[in-house]
Amino acid sequence: MDPAVAFGVVLRTLRKQAKLSQEQLALEAEIQRNFVSLMERGVNQPTVRMLFKLSKALGSSPSAMLALVEAKLVENSTAPPGN
Repeated sequence: MDPAVAFGVVLRTLRKQAKLSQEQLALEAEIQRNFVSLMERGVNQPTVRMLFKLSKALGSSPSAMLALVEAKLVENSTAPPGN
């Protein structure tokens, strides 16, 4: 799994856990809604500044978000083929 895709999966999961729409998250993080969508799909990646804004809006920390991304990458690399 590509790290950008893993970040998108984590971002979507955290956003849904926070019960925020893409638009609400974008407003809280002061970014464009379509950029949230692009990140969730793994098309775009956040800057460091954006990672801090996103984590604050989600009630998390940048390091916690990156740890979840790393765990997702490890999980995916150890999954049997076809998963």
